Amino acid sequence: MLRKKIRIIPILFLLPSILFLVTFVYIPLVQNFYNSFFDFSVFSPEKTFVGLENFKVLLSDKVVPVALINVFLYAIISVALQVGFALVLAYILENKFFRKVAPFFRVVYFMPVMISISVIALLFGFVYNPQMGLLNSFLELIGLESVAKAWLGNADTAIYAVIAMSQWQSIGFIMMLFIVAIQKIPNELYEAADIDGAGNIRKFFSITVPNVKEAIFVNTLITVTGSMLVFNEPYILTNGGPGYSSITMSVHMYQQGFVKDNMGYASTLAVMIFILTAVLALIQIRISRTGKDD
Repeated sequence: MLRKKIRIIPILFLLPSILFLVTFVYIPLVQNFYNSFFDFSVFSPEKTFVGLENFKVLLSDKVVPVALINVFLYAIISVALQVGFALVLAYILENKFFRKVAPFFRVVYFMPVMISISVIALLFGFVYNPQMGLLNSFLELIGLESVAKAWLGNADTAIYAVIAMSQWQSIGFIMMLFIVAIQKIPNELYEAADIDGAGNIRKFFSITVPNVKEAIFVNTLITVTGSMLVFNEPYILTNGGPGYSSITMSVHMYQQGFVKDNMGYASTLAVMIFILTAVLALIQIRISRTGKDD
């Protein structure tokens, strides 16, 4: 009887999180997949079954390829900066020569994470303003007037301007995760490397990177998944414009569902986003082989 009680205790601890996941994740996921086979309005109780018609529309939707290119571009740049550059920053701040000033710079880099995305979008709206924006004013100050342009109003630069804002806000968060991982590395490894005459670059690639590979995997997974789901930045700054040049899958889904009142097709786009994100996550898990003995 006592053994049965002991076995039940872990299940009781897990039960609240399982119920939460089932209620707010898995049931809505199944419901959304079900909705993708219907044509209906957000305020209408009636649904018209259309079978695979929404998926046929998805294949012929000219906005989807543009949105996919944007989210993949978003993911590539985010991995390079939010993961790669954040790891370098964390390594520098944990270096013994910077430990006295490291707390100050941690606050400086992490502060954008605590600011509301709406406030940041308003801030970068001023930065990108073509007439009196800080970016164009700075370019004119250093003699690069020819480079200055309407960053958010130009189809060639809008998506890059949106991505740049996101990097500014998110690098500090990933950096802090790397700092925690680096602090767990035994100091004896760095001392042995110093005795062998290894430089900072050699210690970074030979000691730091191998010992934070779990953190690299987690941060890459967070970054790539977030890139597939990105909505706030392009919606607030450009609403996917000009035209569809900076649109993402989430913005396109929102516009279809709540602007054009086509909830059935919006559900289909949501299914595609889920499948795409899940496949990329599985690929990363497969490649990284994290948690397995070498």
